[in-house]
Amino acid sequence: MSGAGSATSSGGPAADGEASRHVVGYPDAPPVTRRTVTLGVTLLLTAALAAVALVLPAPYAVRAPGPTENTLGEQDETPLIEIDGTRTYESTGELRLTTVSVSGGPGYPVSAGQVVQAWLDPTRSVVPVEAIFPEETSAEEQQEVSQAEMVSSQESATAAALTELGEDVPATLEVAGAEPGTGAEGVVAEGDVIVSFQGAPVDTYAELIDGLAQTEPGSDVVLGVRRDGETRDLTITTGGAEGEDRAVMGVYIDPRYDFPVEVSIQIEDIGGPSAGMMFALGIIDKLTAEDEADGEVIAGTGTMSPEGVVGPIGGIEQKLYGAVRDGATWFLAPAANCPEVVGNEPDGLRVVRVETLRDAREAMERIGAGDGESLPTCPASS
Repeated sequence: MSGAGSATSSGGPAADGEASRHVVGYPDAPPVTRRTVTLGVTLLLTAALAAVALVLPAPYAVRAPGPTENTLGEQDETPLIEIDGTRTYESTGELRLTTVSVSGGPGYPVSAGQVVQAWLDPTRSVVPVEAIFPEETSAEEQQEVSQAEMVSSQESATAAALTELGEDVPATLEVAGAEPGTGAEGVVAEGDVIVSFQGAPVDTYAELIDGLAQTEPGSDVVLGVRRDGETRDLTITTGGAEGEDRAVMGVYIDPRYDFPVEVSIQIEDIGGPSAGMMFALGIIDKLTAEDEADGEVIAGTGTMSPEGVVGPIGGIEQKLYGAVRDGATWFLAPAANCPEVVGNEPDGLRVVRVETLRDAREAMERIGAGDGESLPTCPASS
């Protein structure tokens, strides 16, 4: 029989010595041998394993652009920043803090498929989990740390903003510990309250920082503290700040501020310290009669120390994309993050490099005045 659809023997041995069969009507079809069957089964198993691997947890975290919030606006119909005890002013601009959405943290692993998708998306990045989350940290513990950092950030931003505006911000400067290997180790004790520096009374954090600024790195200083109800003088040998020509004592300080006005920052579902600079700018804008932003949408990020230093943060590439998505045309970035900014600026967004709150305030004012084009950007050599 030779009708179409019937099968017949090939009439002779196959080239590899094995019997083979052909489908009549498809003369070019390859022979179905044990070798081809084995290859087909192997390919199917490989595809199945690959499919399983794509849904298995991967030891990576995926960072994506998160939401942004206008520090001059409202969240859930509540002003994000409220100030009582003095007059405040309206603004026509926006000062947007930026965030990063992270998948893959403790209790929320990402799959290999999600990692592959993130690698192919220029707005996302993939990093090892341990680069973001400390080992053996639960999701609940990480959330608590993040919220504590946010509260501390708000206090530091308030202190920095009010100091920038010329206000005195009295504070109780309690010692939280000493950095190992510094002159303060074994000299100060947790719970000490700083009352003087080089014999001069210290009532504010700014006064302590100003005193240190006039100190030569490596020299001895006398720190007056109150311990167990008694005042005593402690001699500390200072060191130098890495990459900077300024003295440091190596003392961890937990300041408790007595603010001259009441500043309340209400924000939900956002943690960490990186919004400090934008909080400080929002407070300054609300407390000054000038409309600094003047209709411009300015985004930014950066930690804020009580003395007004802008610190680096993580995930700045994602924050740049989030800023553009939400209408920003300007972005204030910490100088220390410039290496990550260069070459990753989204179209339509101009990035301004800042090191201090004074820099950020000047940038905000110049952008609002239409004179932002000459502001410093991240150098290509970063």
